[in-house]
Order: sequence, then structure tokens, then C-alpha cells
Amino acid sequence: MWAVAAFLLFLQADYTTEGMKALDEGKYEAAVQAFRKAIEADSKDYFAHFNLAMAYTLLQRDPEAVTEYRKTLELKPGLYEAELNGGIVLLRQKNPADALPLFEDAAGQKPQEFRPRYYLAESQLQTGDYAKAEESYKLAIALDAKSAGAQLGMAQALVQQGRIAGADAYFRQAAQLEPKFRDYLLELAGLYEKAAQNREAIEIYREFPDNTAAQARMGELLLESKQFEDAVPRLEEAFGKDPNPVNRSALAAAYVFTRKLDRALPLLEQSVAAEPGNYDLRMMYARALRDQRQFPPAARQFYAAAKLRPVEAKPWTELGGMLYMAGDLPQALTAFEQAAKNGESAAGNWFLRAIILDKLRQTKPAKAAYEQFLAMSQGKNPNQEFQARQRVRILQREIDKR
Repeated sequence: MWAVAAFLLFLQADYTTEGMKALDEGKYEAAVQAFRKAIEADSKDYFAHFNLAMAYTLLQRDPEAVTEYRKTLELKPGLYEAELNGGIVLLRQKNPADALPLFEDAAGQKPQEFRPRYYLAESQLQTGDYAKAEESYKLAIALDAKSAGAQLGMAQALVQQGRIAGADAYFRQAAQLEPKFRDYLLELAGLYEKAAQNREAIEIYREFPDNTAAQARMGELLLESKQFEDAVPRLEEAFGKDPNPVNRSALAAAYVFTRKLDRALPLLEQSVAAEPGNYDLRMMYARALRDQRQFPPAARQFYAAAKLRPVEAKPWTELGGMLYMAGDLPQALTAFEQAAKNGESAAGNWFLRAIILDKLRQTKPAKAAYEQFLAMSQGKNPNQEFQARQRVRILQREIDKR
């Protein structure tokens, strides 16, 4: 009996030696076979289970690795290396909840070691315990300030707590330490946008001159911030590199706001053709045509916009103005009346209706429209009010003669 036991111990030691040699040489499948045989010789050999788990880890066979790490810890509770490596594999499997207690114990055993503290922070972040994650990342950074991962994790923990300004420095430090993390600054810019801090977002986008999407977005934010002249070159560059519909529409808008209408009109024509159901584009195109005194085509675009949103008052009002300028008085009157039905009750609407009715020799309706304008204007439009009073007196005399 003693001879059999001694022989098994000899086999076990031999298999373990063979497995360790295979691990060192990167022959992980061979290591798996050796450590399995060692475990067959002694199923309670925690060292063999641990090394088998390591071989599985290196082979990316994570479920089997986790099983062996758990068996190791069952046989040897608190084994630091098994807790650390097992936790890392669980994180890789997107199972931070099971990894968390392993890292907590490992970090408690070696409080001055960076890795258990860092991975503890990662598992806390991934399980949503952001305040504890912040505390753990802070300790990890104190142990290794050059860890880009810890800097990035700290930034993300602060973001999850709504502290974007505090996260800024950590995002930047992570990007400085690890160039591949630089794009996380774009994530930071997006967060600033959501917080309505467009100035901060714009400054980040300026740091990405070769990123077409970033430059396009910066141009759009400059438009929103009414920094129109600054937006134009950004949007021109973005459109030149990527002439997609969004970039085209944004550049067209920038041209409109900077009164570069000759440049805006061709882009708006293309945009409307590509998106015929886009009300805002139609209105922008129509107004640009109006401002270039191209009244008939402007009227057509306002009418198209009105058909897209027939209950809106604005396109009907604008259409009425264009038809009036084009000399089509009956249709202009119809448009203004439709605007009134849709809720347009501005004094200017009544003044134009009065003029049209006056020119169409509809005396009583014209007089009533002038009077309505005067009642609403109340000194706000002195020149038009003077004209309206004169016409009311003249029209009244005409009515009295009948």
C-alpha cells in the first residue's frame, strides 16, 4: 500500500514538472494534459488545479478556467493568485458581480499592490457602485499614476455620478498616457453637449482637426452658438471630406446665416431634392430664395412647406408675402386667410390683407382689415398706421357715396 502511494506521488510530481515546463515553453495544450494527469493522481492537489486554470486562461478557455480557479479556492481558500486571476477571467466573461468578492479579498491581502485594487475598481464600476469605484480608482492611481486604465476608469466613475468637470482631467491624463484612449475625449465632448456646455464641447472638437465627424459636429455647435463665421470653414472642410446630407445641410445653413446666399442656394436645392419631406429644409430654402428676391420659386417652396404642415401658420404667411410680391393678389389673399385660420393674428398680416383687398377694390373688407390692423398695432408701426388711417378715411368716403 505504501509503495502504491509513493508511486502515485512520484507520478504526480512528474506530471506537475512536465506541466510547468510546458507552460514555460508556451505549450498550453500540453500543459493542460499534464495537469489533468496530476489531478487524476491527486484530486485535492490545489497547485495542479491552479496551474490547470492558468493553462486554460492562456488558451482563452474561460469557462473551464473559472471552474478550476473555483476548485483551487475551495481547496485553498484565500489563495491570492487564484483570487486575482480568477477575478480577471470573470471580468473578461462580463461577470463583475462574481469577480467582486475575489478582488475585495485580494486587495485586502495586498493593499499596496496595484492590480487587485485596480480590478476591484473595475468590478465596482461595472456593477454600478460608482462611489466605491471612485475610491478604489483613487487608491489605484496613488499606487500607479501612470496607469491609463485607472485614469480612464476614474473618469468614467465620476461621469456616472454626474461630475463631468471633475472627469475632464482624468480623461485627458488617460489620453496622454495611452494614445488609443484619446478618442474618449470625444465621449467627453458628447457629455458636455448633453449638459448644454457647448463651449467646452467645441474646444474638445478643435483638438481633432483630422476627424471629419468631430469637425462637422463642431461646426453644428458653432451654428447653434451663433458663431456663424467660425462655423463656415469647419463645415466646408467637413463637407469637402464627406459630402453626406447632414454635412451639406449644415454648411447650407452656415452660408444662410453668414448671408452667403449664392453658395447656400445650390446646396439647399440638393438637400430639398434629397429630402423632399423635410419641412425645415424647405423653409430655409424658401427664405433664401426670398432674400435673393426670387419670388416665384420662393413661393413654390413655401407652398410645398405649407403642404407638409398644413396647420402651421408661418408657411402660409410667407407664401402670401411671396405671392403679393409676385403680383398674384387673389392667391396671396387666400394664403393670408389660411394663415389666419391657422392662428396667425399678427398686425402685419392684417395690414397686407388690407392692402390686397384695397387693390382688389373690395372696399368694405379692406376698410375692416385696416381697422383691425390699427386696433392691433397700437403705435408699433407708425408709418403703416398713418397709411392705414388715410385709407380708412378714403374708403369710408367711397362707401358713403354709394
